[in-house]
Amino acid sequence: MKHCLHIAALLAASLAGPAAGAPDEPPAYQALEERIVEIAERVKPSVVHIEAIVRVNDRRRQGTGSGVIARADGLILTNHHVVDDAEKVTVSVPGSRKKFAARIVGTDRQTDIAVLQIDSQTPLAAAEFGSADDLRVGQWVLAIGNPYGLEGTVSFGIVSAKGRNLELPETLNDFIQTDAMIDRGSSGGPLVDLEGRVVGINSRGQGRGIGFTIPIDTALEVAGELEKGGIERGYLGITMQALDRELADYFGRADLTGAVVNSVIEGSPAQQAGLRTGDIITHIDGVAVETEKEEDLGGFQRLVAGVEPGRKIAVRVMRKDELREFEVTIGTQPKVEPAQAESDVGFHVQEITKNLARSHRLASDRGAFVHFVARGSPAAEAGLFAGDVIERIESEEVGDLEDFRRALEQVTGKNRFLITARRGDETKFLLVKRGAREVAPAEEEAEDAGEAASIH
Repeated sequence: MKHCLHIAALLAASLAGPAAGAPDEPPAYQALEERIVEIAERVKPSVVHIEAIVRVNDRRRQGTGSGVIARADGLILTNHHVVDDAEKVTVSVPGSRKKFAARIVGTDRQTDIAVLQIDSQTPLAAAEFGSADDLRVGQWVLAIGNPYGLEGTVSFGIVSAKGRNLELPETLNDFIQTDAMIDRGSSGGPLVDLEGRVVGINSRGQGRGIGFTIPIDTALEVAGELEKGGIERGYLGITMQALDRELADYFGRADLTGAVVNSVIEGSPAQQAGLRTGDIITHIDGVAVETEKEEDLGGFQRLVAGVEPGRKIAVRVMRKDELREFEVTIGTQPKVEPAQAESDVGFHVQEITKNLARSHRLASDRGAFVHFVARGSPAAEAGLFAGDVIERIESEEVGDLEDFRRALEQVTGKNRFLITARRGDETKFLLVKRGAREVAPAEEEAEDAGEAASIH
């Protein structure tokens, strides 16, 4: 920070003009320029290029991104979306011609953070970390990454805003907004202050001059949990909407702040404690809730997610004209990303998590959810659709993904087998015949035409 303030003072002085009798000094912009060059040269050896072979349904494509070396032993921070569904990940380190095979230690969709590990015979150049809490709007920063495969690219800008909630599905982050360029391929690279400290992991660009970065404090906390084996987050079990001024005024409480409960999930901690649809939550665990806009709901979600599962907290609500307080035992957040499995007859399934069952309005969480069917495959010829729920394969009942895998093994080598699937309120009996029409190579090429070769 001292360097930033010193440069700012010099720049202000140069804009005001030379002081009478002052000795000749280099213009302040040169001091800033030298500082940027110095920081860029110091940090670039810690910024890596990542290539991932990603499975998208029945296609494999190469995606690219960036990452930052967090430890000299080869631990790397990047984005979840850079390596999501990756079957193979390689990392290029500045100064080395070798491409390192990377192991995915863990990923977290909700914060868009992933942790990789590579093995190097020599210590690697690890970055220095700061804190996003110290950042101020207007402060100068550098974004370093590999946009469009152009390694070691540096862009310069300012912190445009803090605490941005982009209302992305299944995301808990409060992003740093910056006008330092974050283009395709820069995802996972560092945002750096003029002390040379990493203050964020760049996540996404949204038009020229608008980029969003994950605070480094969040990234390091998540990385630590992923190294330990996983993340457990608190769960209340409600959906909600913001309480804006007009709605509060309609309720006759113009000065009331809080969040409106839209629904209470059956069997959830909220239901067990007695919360109801229409309640207005005003305080949670002693913290006032203020959600005048939908983007404010992110703060509420992060607050709940940060409570240790099993802990009892006080939730204060306004119900009609009465303030009431409930003791809620916070649960463990259901899995966000369902596990997947694929068959050899052209379809993939997912486990039915609570989130998946709710989002697809499934009557039960038993079975295997069909999320992809390849055109022209034996499964498609049999009439299997995405959205079906497989309940049985031949005589084997399918209650979950493990049952599905076992049942599929039982029919390996059979020329035909029967799938019993639930489609809405109906039961479908689908006869799968191996050797049904396969997609011809020419058709595959036609399907691929016009599709991007890489993803961001």
